[in-house]
Amino acid sequence: MFLNTLLVVLTNLAARFLGNTVFRQHFHLWLSAVLMFGPALSFWVSQHSVFAKRTHFLYRMFLRSGWGWTCIFAGSFVFLLSFSIRRSLSLSVRHLSRLGVAGGLWFGFCKLLYLLENTTGSCYEPLLGGPDVANGQPMLVLREGESKSVCLKAGMVWRGYEVSEDVFLLCLCCLLLAEETAVFGPYLSLGGISDAPLRILFLFCVLLLGLWIFLLLCLLAYFPQFPTQLLGGALGCLSWRGLYQGWYRQGPSWCCPGRPGQGLLNTKNSSAEAEDTKLNHDHCN
Repeated sequence: MFLNTLLVVLTNLAARFLGNTVFRQHFHLWLSAVLMFGPALSFWVSQHSVFAKRTHFLYRMFLRSGWGWTCIFAGSFVFLLSFSIRRSLSLSVRHLSRLGVAGGLWFGFCKLLYLLENTTGSCYEPLLGGPDVANGQPMLVLREGESKSVCLKAGMVWRGYEVSEDVFLLCLCCLLLAEETAVFGPYLSLGGISDAPLRILFLFCVLLLGLWIFLLLCLLAYFPQFPTQLLGGALGCLSWRGLYQGWYRQGPSWCCPGRPGQGLLNTKNSSAEAEDTKLNHDHCN
């Protein structure tokens, strides 16, 4: 009984915060500020910290498969919420298709970024004993005709025009989770029934959002690469704006899944329909 009460209190507080209009309107601005000023944290953090190692458990377990974790928890929450309200598989699939579209966009951008780095870069072979070895920088000799994969497999160094895929993924996942979970607060305020599994999934999504923000701060503080990370974050924010602030505003159709929560909270009475219209209006502002 105590655990259930604690779950209700925590999820209500988190839903109220994520569903707040101020949070929805300014979260992307806060994320942009983190990208701009986050590398300054490198002056205060210790390079002997466990988070200064790329082999840390959080990096290996979550960062390398960030999109998979986001799809599992966000997809489960979206499906359970939509199906428990309408009992319509087609409607649930329509709302889930937002994750599929974002996943396809992320995959396509990753392929384009790899192609960009592969075509604009060059392979260098580090030679020990060069003139810069006293400064800790070995001399690099250009090796022409090598691709990035072959270069890295041979233990050489690849230098090219790079955009941080990790920061791109984290920013996109943060904005996606904020959008998909924001509907839970208005849903509860309209008297929606929510059992323990739905609340637990929502809480997992909130914890995952907090983890992505923490990992983003760790990357900016311990592995600062200002131009590449800023470009990756900008690409993630632009992807979110193009989807959730652009395409999805057109309304549900065969070529558009619609906004989160659209078509879920209206009931047979007109007052509830008016509240749903207000919810959709507030959600897109």
